[in-house]
Amino acid sequence: MLSRKSALSASSGIWMKSLGHLVVLASLCCLISGYSERDRVHDLMSKYPLIDGHNDLALQLRIRHNNRLSQVDLHNVSKVATDITRLQAGHVQAQMFAVYVMCGAQEKDAVRLTLEQIDVIRRMCTEYQDFELVTSAQELRNSEMRHKIACLISIEGGHSIDSSLPALRMFYQLGVRSMALTHSCNTPWAESSSKLYNVYQRQNNSLTHFGKAVVEEMNRLGMIVDLSHTSWDTAWAALKHSKAPVIFSHSSSFSICSHGRNVPDWLLLDLKKKHGLIMVNLHNNFISCSDDANISRVADHFDHIKKVIGAESIGIGGDFEGAVSFPQGLEDVSKYPALIQELLQRNWTESELADVLRKNFLRVFEEVERVRDRMTLSRPSEVQISFEEVQNPCRLVLRRPVPRGPSHQSPFSRAPHEPKGLPILAIVLLLSSLLMIE
Repeated sequence: MLSRKSALSASSGIWMKSLGHLVVLASLCCLISGYSERDRVHDLMSKYPLIDGHNDLALQLRIRHNNRLSQVDLHNVSKVATDITRLQAGHVQAQMFAVYVMCGAQEKDAVRLTLEQIDVIRRMCTEYQDFELVTSAQELRNSEMRHKIACLISIEGGHSIDSSLPALRMFYQLGVRSMALTHSCNTPWAESSSKLYNVYQRQNNSLTHFGKAVVEEMNRLGMIVDLSHTSWDTAWAALKHSKAPVIFSHSSSFSICSHGRNVPDWLLLDLKKKHGLIMVNLHNNFISCSDDANISRVADHFDHIKKVIGAESIGIGGDFEGAVSFPQGLEDVSKYPALIQELLQRNWTESELADVLRKNFLRVFEEVERVRDRMTLSRPSEVQISFEEVQNPCRLVLRRPVPRGPSHQSPFSRAPHEPKGLPILAIVLLLSSLLMIE
């Protein structure tokens, strides 16, 4: 008679064989039916097409074509990772296009350059029928039903508003629906994660009084606060101060890759409390902290973030066109299905992936709009930053010009309609009359 232990061992062996047979049978069924993992990914992404949080195509249009859209066919663009054909192949239904202006323009012509980048995004998203410019969550949903690629405009760096809330409001009027508080430089009111630029250095003041006013005005307008590129202290302060959920539009996990642009677990937990969203960046340096990476390493970031705060707080922000190297197998926007297939193989459910692909972003966008609606009675903010904080020699001070020369007479003292040549004419006439008398 078999002992209980032997019986259990035999039973376990039979169960393992049965499980093996089921796996083989399932594989055979897939082969017979022709339904592969790729088909599963295709069906999933057709039902829940991707909303991508960050793409710098507009930057490449400036670098390569000086924003001359007439020189390029956006259906097929060489030397870049993004065009209409590849967006469609990658099941990208909505793209947050970044308006990026280099930090060197901060005390110069950042506002003009920002306007030019908004212009090129608006043009490409209205001149091409495959694109559709959207400015609300409902318009985003409607564009999916019309089988369009929705374009959302995001400013990448608070230096673009030149420390001006009226400028922020005007950008909103032009269709901007998201703004990162910093890029790779500090602004007079917020701190960057980067140390590339030695500007606006402050101690223990990562989000100033004016910086908080920027966040408040973005809440009032219904503009998404983006914390990618900010320092952790600034991100934490903005999370605490914002009335609406915030996003990291293209950042990854610091626990997997200890790069300052990535987000540590303690900050992820605060993000979850705020019902916010981290959209995982695919740039090699933020994925593997080196120039080389692969899809498996990208999936490690997704797995870790899900473990810490859940799939309901995750999205995708590829950062194509803004970075120079991407993981093998994820070289351009058409390759997103490969990432979803990897996550499916890691036992992510279709419901979780539907959240990651689009539902999480829609939830955040709709909540941002609900906060805006609750603030309808709030008047536009009139908070201004001091000249001492801005320290910008190019910033005009509105005052009367200093008089020139030894005379202390004000240039405004002359009668408003008195011709400048009238005194000279009077002298000439007087001399003429004296000569006539002689």
